[in-house]
Order: sequence, then structure tokens, then C-alpha cells
Amino acid sequence: MKIAVAMSGGLDSSMAAVLLKEAGNDVMGITAELSAGLVAHHYGPPGGPSGIESARSVAESLGIPFHVADLQAEFSSLIVEPFCEEYLRGRTPNPCVRCNAMIKFDLLLRRARELGCEKIATGHYAAIGRAENGRYFVTRGGETIKDQSYFLFMLSQEALSDILFPLGGFTKAAVREMAKARGLAVAERPESQEICFIPDNRYAEFIERSQRALPGPGDITDSAGTVIGKHRGIHRYTIGQRRGLGIASPRPLYVTAIDAPSNRIIAGQREELYAGALVAVGINYMKETALDGLRVLAKTRSTQPPVDAHLSADGASIVVTFTEPQAGISPGQAVVFYNDRMEVLAGGIIERSLPVGTGPKETSNA
Repeated sequence: MKIAVAMSGGLDSSMAAVLLKEAGNDVMGITAELSAGLVAHHYGPPGGPSGIESARSVAESLGIPFHVADLQAEFSSLIVEPFCEEYLRGRTPNPCVRCNAMIKFDLLLRRARELGCEKIATGHYAAIGRAENGRYFVTRGGETIKDQSYFLFMLSQEALSDILFPLGGFTKAAVREMAKARGLAVAERPESQEICFIPDNRYAEFIERSQRALPGPGDITDSAGTVIGKHRGIHRYTIGQRRGLGIASPRPLYVTAIDAPSNRIIAGQREELYAGALVAVGINYMKETALDGLRVLAKTRSTQPPVDAHLSADGASIVVTFTEPQAGISPGQAVVFYNDRMEVLAGGIIERSLPVGTGPKETSNA
């Protein structure tokens, strides 16, 4: 089978290529050029080798062909601009979710098909299953701490039919040991924890460098509307943020809401962060095609342990009611629904949180 491996030059994608080649497949490396020009424009050239250079070096060491797909224009319009627009609206987007669905497993997959490949593979720590009704779905694999299924909920059925996750059954530690045993140069390479187009996760600085119109300073108020401080632009704040408010208070204050139309930050005590439910929109159905009345495990952040929740349909939206109140629900982030086997049923984008005590309780098991 001819398989394109989306290579970043890091440990995981390199080992995915190794495993597929060792299994006797016709493997080629493919890397998407996404943000090098953008980052260089704002921050100057990188100090070390680029991801493409590292990926090319790995491909050469494995003796496989290597192809670069220049998707910078598409990445800018589909990922970077919406990311900035969401922050300017007082929301907290997740660009990796959109990139997986729109770039890696759509445009890059198409390019791989044009090159004669039957499948595309990546180094994601997740697995793919197929239900009795024929629908494909993503599920947690052997790695539980660094499980990446949360970032994959937007993938289409068409894409899932042509995707391979060779590392799905392994843990990160096991993959690193496998790389060491094979003498791979990337075996000790640390993994990146930042968004690829924002060095050191400096979100506010990136937005200020790339956007012409920025929100100015404004009021910080409490939940009753009393002004208690001033902010430096709503794009500098996220729900749950504690540091950087610059307000003297006998108890710690957190950002509890962002009112973009009024250019206002609302701050309060930790208990004010808790919500009983949320409304999700833009639902992508994966294993399930109907969610009304289901009991599920829900994740509102990639690193969050899944929590019990109940779903109810409200037109095109889904109301997610938590068994126990949850803190720090951020509009713009993803909420992903799992069953007890950690199979992705569906997911959506958080539109807003709802107060404790909100939401119906009727349930059935997924």
C-alpha cells in the first residue's frame, strides 16, 4: 500500500513512518508548509532548523521520498485569520482542531491522493474504529495522558476512511524507546507544546502584530457591573485567567466573562467560574448521528479528565448539562462527547455557558 506520512520532523511522525515502512508499505513523507513565512514576517527567521528541514532529514535517513506541500495561503485564511477574529470577539479558539479538519486531513490528504497515495498517516496518539452502521470514529488509543482524540472530533467520514494512526496502540514512552532502539536522531527531541504560528504561546503579541484594528483599553467590572479596574484590550484575557488583572483584592479574582460588544472584562471569585451547562454549536457527528437524551463523558479542554454530562437537542445546538458544575467554560473552545469506551460520539464548539441548575436531566446511555 502506498501511504503518505505527514511528517513534522519530530519523534511521533518519524516513528509512524518507520513502523509503516517496516510493515512493508510503500511510504513517502509529506510536509505541509503552513506558517514559516508568517512567523518570519513577524518574528524573523528561526534560530534553528525548520520543521521541513528536520522532516526532510528524517525521510532521507529512512530512504523514502519526500514532498513539501505549500499551504501557507490556505492556512492563513482558514486558520490564522479566524483565530485572530475569535480572540477579538472575546472568545478562545482552538486552531489545532480546525487545522486537523481543514488542512491536515483535507487539503494535505488531497495532495497525498494526487501523488498516488491511498492513505495518509500521522503520529497522533489516537485510534480509528468503525461502528456496525459503517460510520468511522476516533477513539482513545494506548496513550491516555497525551491522548489526542479531542483534537480530531471535526474529521469527516470521508477523511477517516483514508487515515492511519500507526501509534494508536502505543504510549508516548514506548514510542520514544522504540526510536532509541532504532537509533533515530529524533528519539530525544522534546515535543512542542505551542501553537505552530505563535512562538512561546504569545497570543496577544501575535494578534497585535498581525491585526490592524485592535480593541482598546476598557473597564473591568464585577458581576453587578461595578467598575473595579481597567484592562489593556480584551484579546489579552481568557476565561479563568487570574494573573495580570492588576486589581488589589482580599481574595483572588478571575476572569469570569468577556463582554466584547461593551469592551468589558468581568472578574469575580473562583466560585463564579462554575457553570452547570453549556450550549454547543457547529456539531460534527462521528460515531453517533443523534445525541438528544444521551448520557456521555464530555471534555471541554484537551487535558481535562472527561466528566459525566447529559445532552439535549435544541434545534441545531446541543445543551450539555453537567452532573457536577464545571469551572472555566470558554466560548470558542471545543466540547467533545465520548462514551464509556472513550469513543468519540460527536463534538462541537462552545457558544456560551449556562448557570448552575440549567438544563434538562433526561438521559440514556450512549
